[in-house]
This record gives sequence, structure tokens and C-alpha cells, in this order.
Amino acid sequence: MNKDMLELDGAIGGGQVLRTALSLSMITGTPFRIANIRAKRSRPGLLRQHLTAVLAAAEISGADVQGAEPHATSLVFRPGPIRGGEYRFAIGSAGSCTLVLQTILPALLQAAEPSRVHISGGTHNPAAPPFDFLDGAWLPLLRRMGGQVELQLQRHGFVPAGGGALEAFIQPSQLTPLHLHERGAVLEQRAEVLLAGIPGHVGERELARVGKRLQWPDANLRCTWLDQEHGPGNILMLTVACEQLTEQFCAFGQNGVRAEAVADQAVEPLRQWLASGAAVAEHLADQLLLPMALAGSGSFTTTHLSEHLQSNIQVIEAFCPVTVRCTPTGKALRVEMGSRA
Repeated sequence: MNKDMLELDGAIGGGQVLRTALSLSMITGTPFRIANIRAKRSRPGLLRQHLTAVLAAAEISGADVQGAEPHATSLVFRPGPIRGGEYRFAIGSAGSCTLVLQTILPALLQAAEPSRVHISGGTHNPAAPPFDFLDGAWLPLLRRMGGQVELQLQRHGFVPAGGGALEAFIQPSQLTPLHLHERGAVLEQRAEVLLAGIPGHVGERELARVGKRLQWPDANLRCTWLDQEHGPGNILMLTVACEQLTEQFCAFGQNGVRAEAVADQAVEPLRQWLASGAAVAEHLADQLLLPMALAGSGSFTTTHLSEHLQSNIQVIEAFCPVTVRCTPTGKALRVEMGSRA
């Protein structure tokens, strides 16, 4: 087990660099020091969701941590043994529950005993994968790799109010490689709008725009009204189920942004993905790398080399004995992970 201190530069990406480092530090036993955390963001340093991820990782691994304070831009993390069990983590804001979960879930798959994790905060946050994406797009692929995980949404939580909660049930699991080069034929297409404390015409206009631009029939367009106390909140989710996987594209309503413009924010990346012929789109590609690193290898095609994907590759290669190769293929990008020679 490598005990040398790994030095990381948090300026190469956002909070993803820190979250991946925390996950792999716990799994490999490698301590790390990270500087310039989120240096290029408008509010640099540790926000509540990042601090919660650090403290959650420290709790499940008995880590020694230096610098775990609000707005800190540097941190030292020395992990201990991973411990499964029952955990509760409260972000205390609308910060993303799903990102905190994705930080600790890979490590808990390696624990000797099952885990039950409750996280409260934001479940539908514009800067993170919403719960529905995790449950409907990412988790089925993790299960295909051998991950025994169940998720439950207990309450929706939108920005800025938060107040949401989810639970995860995690069994110790050994992951196996996954190869996704084609998405296969489209089996289902649907659009869903969630509204909480937002006028109904907003959702109707978003869905009308989706139907017009994608030529989806009305039967594939659905609006769901949540209790007003869960809001205010509005999210549009476009889901495409294919033979090999399910992809989802999301956009959030914002003050001063027309409903039609919100719809376009989800429609455009979906159209780009369809035109590329790639198996997975930008966000799912980024989130498949870490499970593949635990499996030791894997591959997929995606639309392009995003900043998150690039920085995630750098961190994974720093911690793990793997190498990642990215090769253009037609309109897509082929990403292959294998053991380092």
C-alpha cells in the first residue's frame, strides 16, 4: 500500500478533482495534499457540499484531515481503514447530495460490511447530477459492473432552499470491466418536468418546446407537480433509453430565463449526443471513469474530451496503476482504460 504523500493541484478542475482524490485516497490508502482547491471558480475553496464530502470521507475511513474548514483552498487527507455501517450526513444547504454520495460510494463498495447512508441537502442542483440521473442512467451501469447499490429519494430539494434527502444501501462489491462502444437502438424517449411552487404554464412551455424541436409526441411529455413546500424548483429531464444504456439530459428553470431557453439547454446536448454516434454523453462519461478504475479497465465512446473528463483522468492516473487513452473516432471520442505497463 502506497503511503507516499501525493501532491495535487486543485486548479486543474473544480470540486471533481477533490472528490475523486478523496475516493481513491480511501481505496488505495494513499494520503494526499491538494492546493488551489476550485481556484478558477467564482467562489474558490471548500463550499458546504465539498466540506461535507471531506468530512464524510474522513468519517468512513477514520482519516486524519488538516484544513477541513469553509472556504479553505488547501487540504491534507490521510485515510485509515474503510468502515461500512450506518451514516448520516447533512450538507446544511442546497449543496448536492449526489456529489457527496459519489465521493464515498466507491470506498463503501470496498468495505467489509454493508452500509446505509442518509444524506440531506439538494437532490436537484444545477451544478450536479440530479437524483434521477444517478438512479436512471449511472446506477444501472454500475450494477452491470457488479455494484450492489440501491437508492431511494426521500424528498426533493432544489436550489436555493435545499431540504431534500436521499438514502443509499450499499453491499460490498467487486466491480468488473465495462465496455460501451455503442448505445444500440432507441427504445424509449420521454420528457418530464418537475414543478414545485412554480406556475404550471412554465412546464407546459418547456414541454411544448421539446415536442416541437425533437418531434416527440404529446404522450411522451409529462409534467409532475410536487408539493409547494419542496420548492421553489423546476427541472426538465429528457430521457433516452437505448439497448445498451439510458442517457438523461437536464436543465433547470432560472429567474429571468424563458421556459423555451431552459428547454433548449437540455435539447442541444441531446441532439449533439445523437449526432455523434457516441455511447455516452459528457456527464455520464466523467462518472464512469472511477468505477472503471476500480475494475482495473474499461472503455466507452463519448462526445468529446471535457474539462472534467480530462482532470478526472489526471487524478485517476496519479492514484492508480492504470493509463487512459483518448482516441478520436469519427464524430466521437474513444476512451480506453487499461493497466499501466
